[in-house]
Amino acid sequence: MKRSPITVRGAERLRAELKRLKSVERPAVIKAIAEARGHGDLSENAEYHAARDQQGFIEGRINEIESRLSHTEIIDVSKLPQTGKVVFGTTVELEGTEDGIRVTYQVVGEDEADIRQGLIAITSPIARALVGKEQGDTVDVQAPGGVRSYEIVKVKYE
Repeated sequence: MKRSPITVRGAERLRAELKRLKSVERPAVIKAIAEARGHGDLSENAEYHAARDQQGFIEGRINEIESRLSHTEIIDVSKLPQTGKVVFGTTVELEGTEDGIRVTYQVVGEDEADIRQGLIAITSPIARALVGKEQGDTVDVQAPGGVRSYEIVKVKYE
């Protein structure tokens, strides 16, 4: 299976979620199932069925995270050669050439992308347009509203 890149911070978040699921969520749902069993007839016990559904979700999420972590390549951007080019893990400050609005994005793996936090997936159209470019370059990005142009103001390796 192909290994997908992830930042150190992204891997830490997944490990923290995995730890919480295993040490807090799983024991709580096991306790809830045991308590629901004590209420009698399981066929009509809504609490039991809800707890079993929750257990299935938790176990599925644990398996998903473990699989993702086993198929990732953790990249520490601070240890990459600082060539000034946009690569996986770099933080890029952009300025819209039409409107002058500045935005900052970090290029991350698909599992950790969250546009609200300024984290864009390496496979996204904007990241694909940015990779390999450097400060001062202008890039055109195909957005849902049409082509947008950005100037790369700063590239940070942090």
